[in-house]
Amino acid sequence: MPKSNYPRLKFLIFPLLLLVVISFIFAAPSRALNNQKADIAIPVKDSASVDTRKSVNRYSYLYQQMSLDSLGLSQEAFDYGVQGFSDLVAAGAVKNSNILTIVDFSLPSSKKRLFIIDVATGKLLFNTFVSHGRNSGKDMATEFSNELNSFKSSLGFYVTGNTYSGEHGYSLRLQGQEAGINDNAYNRSIVMHAANYVNEKVIKVKGFIGRSLGCPAVPPSLHKAIINTIKDGTCLFMYSPDKFYISHSKMINQPVLQDTVIQDTVG
Repeated sequence: MPKSNYPRLKFLIFPLLLLVVISFIFAAPSRALNNQKADIAIPVKDSASVDTRKSVNRYSYLYQQMSLDSLGLSQEAFDYGVQGFSDLVAAGAVKNSNILTIVDFSLPSSKKRLFIIDVATGKLLFNTFVSHGRNSGKDMATEFSNELNSFKSSLGFYVTGNTYSGEHGYSLRLQGQEAGINDNAYNRSIVMHAANYVNEKVIKVKGFIGRSLGCPAVPPSLHKAIINTIKDGTCLFMYSPDKFYISHSKMINQPVLQDTVIQDTVG
């Protein structure tokens, strides 16, 4: 190449090198921005978890639609109940995923605190009285236990079992689903059965219904219909705003996805 062309070549190479340097400088923030977006992406554990949370959101409208607040069922009891129920359904632990039973021990025994809900049709099938254990409290159930001979109620989620005829007649076995909280229910013979002390006449005399040895006893006039509705693999949730249960139950302390759409923003 003639020497006279060298200066011209130098002038061409310098701008090209400058463009390469500028491109590299501006590309670095772009890569950092992409990495930042990836870091704040919400992880999804598995498809079952997503399906479970969709179920929670799907049932959430029932509380207002069924006017459950006017019947005394607390919003927290319903929300926790739906959450655990959905998890048990997703895990295949219940055979009948249409029925959810909630016992709301935030209410006194003089109130109808047993709620049996058909979540498929949005109908309240039963709303009646239910007992708590004699050592759980008088009118209000405030103390709970998983121990043998405690004569206290156990909170948490149960799956209903089979029926049998025992000391209290037609009865329903219950299987506790929460380790350390109610998983001793079967050994304690915690079952649903009828009891004559669960009726309004007793309330008029004493101000509260009679108490059991820890079983959720129901009125004799309804017990067969109730047991036949919820037997063989439905979810039953016994709720109380008990601090120990609220802080220790793994079933109600799992994160729940909300209906709102979460958008990633970088500012």
